[in-house]
Amino acid sequence: MAAISGLVRVMERAARKAGQRLRRDFGEVEHLQVSRKGPADFVSKAEQAAERTIYDELLAARPDWGFLLEEAGEIKGDPTKPRWVVDPLDGTSNFLHSIPHFAISIAAQEPRADGKGWGDVIAVIVYQPITDESFWAEKSRGAWLQDRRLRVSARRNLDDALIATGTPYAGHGNIAEWDSIFRAIAPEVAGVRRFGAASLDLAWVAAGRFDGFWESDLSPWDTAAGGLLVREAGGFISDYRGRSMPIAHETVVASNDALYAKLSKLIAGALR
Repeated sequence: MAAISGLVRVMERAARKAGQRLRRDFGEVEHLQVSRKGPADFVSKAEQAAERTIYDELLAARPDWGFLLEEAGEIKGDPTKPRWVVDPLDGTSNFLHSIPHFAISIAAQEPRADGKGWGDVIAVIVYQPITDESFWAEKSRGAWLQDRRLRVSARRNLDDALIATGTPYAGHGNIAEWDSIFRAIAPEVAGVRRFGAASLDLAWVAAGRFDGFWESDLSPWDTAAGGLLVREAGGFISDYRGRSMPIAHETVVASNDALYAKLSKLIAGALR
């Protein structure tokens, strides 16, 4: 096992501290499902509390770093230092409906050498509080689940492959585009799954549980950590046009080398 760096330990400590609170709050959600008000306000406050916990922990460890947070937005730090990209609760709808599939996602991203924007993601963690799984990676040091090295799946044929995706929903996404891509991919693969947490979908691609993933209209905090996990596990991730950016989010396709090419070709054909 690779030695865990101080940077990853900082992220894991923050994720685990927030995860403890989320586990407690998750236990309350089921009781709120039958209340007249419903659990939505409670879950919103739980997400905000998790983000605040992560922010406080990371700020204490790296006081001059900036943040890109799902709830609070961008908080600038020293422009010559990295920033944190944080999703405190990826899978909010699952959490809201008492479905135990959600994660905390934290990534550290370097500034570009020319000072114009942001460059490579250098360290990440995706933490699933319910299963107590820590998926982590560092640039050029591999991807790991706890102390086990991760590798993307070795499947070469689409008809053996299980592919994950995210689907459009009320007020979010392009249903016609998604439908075109789904119609191109679904008949070629062993199955398509929609579990509702992009960071975990990408972590599961890195772990070989899923063979590939595609989705549109995501945010940077949805994919910043999962993208590095896939790359460090030997996979490929890009936008639909094949551009490999530090954080692919508006459109994302990820898989191993053989299936990435095939999925990208199917997506390109569907969008013509």
